[in-house]
Amino acid sequence: MTVDSGLDHDIQRNTATEKQYFYRFHSPHLHLMRVFGDDWFALKAEAFARFFGTPFFLVVQTLVVAVWILVNVFGLTRFDIYPFILLNLAFSLQAAYAAPLILLAQTRQADRDKANGLADAQHREELHQASEQRLAMSVQQMSLLVEMMGQNTQLTETVKSLTERVETLTQEVHKAVCTRH
Repeated sequence: MTVDSGLDHDIQRNTATEKQYFYRFHSPHLHLMRVFGDDWFALKAEAFARFFGTPFFLVVQTLVVAVWILVNVFGLTRFDIYPFILLNLAFSLQAAYAAPLILLAQTRQADRDKANGLADAQHREELHQASEQRLAMSVQQMSLLVEMMGQNTQLTETVKSLTERVETLTQEVHKAVCTRH
C-alpha cells in the first residue's frame, strides 16, 4: 500500500464521516433518499424518469420523428403513411409509461422534501432550545457574578474597617506604651 492510496482512503473515510455528520438530523428519513426504493427496477425507473427531461432526449426524439416523417413522406418506405398512425401509437405508448413514472418521481420527491423539511425544522428547534439554554445559563452566571461582586465589596469594606480598627488600636497601644516610659 502506497502512501498516496492510504491518504486517499483516509480522505474518503473522513468525507464519509463528514457526510454522516451533516445528515445526522436526516437519518430517520434516509429511506426516502432513493426516489423509487433500492431495488433494480426502482433504480432503472428513476433513471428513465430523469432521462425524459434532458435536452439530449428531446433532441434525439425530434430527430427520430423528423427522419420517420421524411422517410414515409418521400416514399422511401411505406410502413407508416401520412396520418402516421404508428407514430401516434408510439407517442401514446411513450406517454402511457412516461406520465406515471414522472408523477411517481414527483410524488416521491415531494415526500422526500417533506421529510427533509421536517428534519430541518427539528434541527432548527434543537438549535433554538440550545440557544435558550445557553442564554439562561449566561443570565444565571451573570446574576451569580453580580452576587459574588457584592460579597467581594462587602468583604473589602469589612477588611477596610478592620484595618482601620487595627490601626486605631495600634496607635492607642503605641500611645500607652510611649506615655509610660
